[in-house]
Amino acid sequence: MAGELTEKENQIFNLIRKNPYISQQELAEAVGLSRPSVANIISGLTKKGHIVGRAYIVNESKEIVCIGGANMDRKFQLKEQVLMGTSNPTSSIRTIGGVARNIAENLGRLGMEVSLITTCGADSDWAFIEESSSLYMNLEKAMKIPGMTTGSYTAVLDPEGELVIALADMEVYEMLTPEMLQKQEILLSRAKCIAADLNCPKETLQYLCDFAKKHDRPLVLIPVSAPKMKRLPDDLSGITWLISNRDESESYFHCKITNQSEWSHALEKWLSLGISNVVITNGKNGVMIGNKEEGIFHVPSIETKEIVDVTGAGDAFSAAVIYSWLEGGSLQEIAKAGAVNASKTLQSSSTVRQDLSAAQLQNDLEELK
Repeated sequence: MAGELTEKENQIFNLIRKNPYISQQELAEAVGLSRPSVANIISGLTKKGHIVGRAYIVNESKEIVCIGGANMDRKFQLKEQVLMGTSNPTSSIRTIGGVARNIAENLGRLGMEVSLITTCGADSDWAFIEESSSLYMNLEKAMKIPGMTTGSYTAVLDPEGELVIALADMEVYEMLTPEMLQKQEILLSRAKCIAADLNCPKETLQYLCDFAKKHDRPLVLIPVSAPKMKRLPDDLSGITWLISNRDESESYFHCKITNQSEWSHALEKWLSLGISNVVITNGKNGVMIGNKEEGIFHVPSIETKEIVDVTGAGDAFSAAVIYSWLEGGSLQEIAKAGAVNASKTLQSSSTVRQDLSAAQLQNDLEELK
């Protein structure tokens, strides 16, 4: 929230917090000020966003708001080598995906209050996503778009598991417009943190940056792929965290990262653009994390002996980074939390590991020590 509170503001804020129906005269007597002085302080607290409405409802930021993709993912694995122009026997599975949705489920399992803002179709795919996700997040702000289908990703794999072709239908996310988010301004202005993926249009991400600065809300941006890096806003100064991988950073800066020096330099370049905290992951080479106050640190990767499925590991990393940061972790602790959650997700057949909880993540980190 904007600005630090003075001693008197803090006293009045805490009294209102205990009793939202307390009168201005009672407040004046409690803090030793005149009633008009108290009225002025209450007006200031309202302008700063600490209290909203009458009966002095305290604006306590609780929810993390995730904005972006919620997909239906389908995988078809060929029984034999592909034959074009004819029917091919396959086995298939469907799972729920979408970067923002995956992050929201991770955070929900970690005990955080989460709302998901996304766009979808009024179809069976969304009904399946809603049924499977609602236990971990609030989906009331999901907007069904008439005539459009829920986002989907379809992968066709050869008998060895290598990708033959992938089909992505993400058109519905173009409807995540600034105008649509303006309808959610109260939710966004009270958010503990806003996390958006780059499925959102560029103008929407710029709107979120401007909104975050105006309302003093933490904003985390999570790239989806190297090609979507062009969606990053031109002005990055409202971003609290950018969590990218090596390919995405290389794509944005039109450079190659082949050693630790180039890796660190890329992170410095992100920071120079006004982003407060930056992560660049680099697979088996670990994580580079930094900000201007604490510096830049390299955190080694965690050896994962048996990889069951890579799907969702990056989203698990991002969610644990957000969680650990909100819990007050140091940069190195934040990176370790992300790495542990990603490693455990690699060993799971589920996109979001089913055993995840705050206590389990802490146990995982203790094991690492």
